[in-house]
Amino acid sequence: MLPLAAVIGLLLSKLRADRPAPERRAELPPAEQPQHTNPPPRVLDTNPPPLRPAPGQQVSNTNTSTSWREIGRSFPSTTNTPSPTDLARFPSRRIDWSSPRETNAPPASALSPKDSFELQLALDRRGFSPGNIDGMAGGQTAAAIRAFQSSQRLPLSGVLDPATKARLTFAPPAWTTRTLTTNDLARLLPLGKTWTEKSLQPRVDYETLLELVAEQHHTSQRLLQKENPGVVWEGLAAGAVVRVPNVAAPVPSGRAAQLRIRLSQNTLEALDEEGLVMMHFPCSIATKVERRPVGELHIVSIAPQPDYTFDPANFPDSPEAKRASGRLMIKPGPNNPVGSVWIGLDRPGYGIHGTPDPDKVGRTTSLGCFRLANWNAERLLSVVRTGMPVLVEP
Repeated sequence: MLPLAAVIGLLLSKLRADRPAPERRAELPPAEQPQHTNPPPRVLDTNPPPLRPAPGQQVSNTNTSTSWREIGRSFPSTTNTPSPTDLARFPSRRIDWSSPRETNAPPASALSPKDSFELQLALDRRGFSPGNIDGMAGGQTAAAIRAFQSSQRLPLSGVLDPATKARLTFAPPAWTTRTLTTNDLARLLPLGKTWTEKSLQPRVDYETLLELVAEQHHTSQRLLQKENPGVVWEGLAAGAVVRVPNVAAPVPSGRAAQLRIRLSQNTLEALDEEGLVMMHFPCSIATKVERRPVGELHIVSIAPQPDYTFDPANFPDSPEAKRASGRLMIKPGPNNPVGSVWIGLDRPGYGIHGTPDPDKVGRTTSLGCFRLANWNAERLLSVVRTGMPVLVEP
């Protein structure tokens, strides 16, 4: 009989022999091993189709192209083109920074002028002023056409030829309506007849509603009366509606490089770095030839809504000069003798300024300064700077 320990050893040996061997996983050839790589990079379309403006954006039609601008949000840069850092801050916005002076095809809604009124309106909207918009194309309108043609590098015909007509388009409507307000009525103030009376006024504002509406819409009082038959302007109250030209301020592509005044043509123009005309205005010049400076001047001061100092030496026939009452200060306003803008030049007593009589600009003369319609003088403010050269040509 076997000992107990031997019996136990035999039983354990049998159990080990009866246990199945563990299954071994088959080895795959190297070529069949699974490859754990990242998925291929996603290819992005870098030229997506045009998008509709996102919430918070509006589309604005400039003279020759469509630009997208963001409402209530602006880039801190003072230049027209943002820096790469600025662009990175706004990754979800598509903004077209192209210059409004590019000569792309006009928007589908743009029209070509079909009469003298629309021609003058289209020129005025571009910053090439024909003077008062009066529906009668004359010498000042022809000069504005030539300036526009120069800016577009077209032949200088001075007429609305086919090439010019294709470029000089405008967005309708040409006419719109204006509702008069209590603020319009509150501005009206009779203008003193003498220098002393004017100096005592709190401001030298518009005298009539007809004058106010005509100047603010760059038109003649006669055309307004023609387009509003039966309207008694002196009896209009707040809430009255009148028909007016649909004027709009031009959008300059940047600051001008210099101003050019041509005495023989009675014009003032703002030129860019390439010498192309950015803006063009009729201009009154000095009556006396010896008071017309020729050569290069420079801007030394810029003053919107300026005072005016009456000097009796310049008006020897005035009652104030005869009484030797001394100098007088005239308050700001559109009927100030220098209008709503003063741009001082580096020749004492000389400047570029507005006028209380826009109908006479380019047709009458001055004491020596260069006189513009108030709305054109105000437009000039957006492109000038102190130190800018002003070239006065014979």
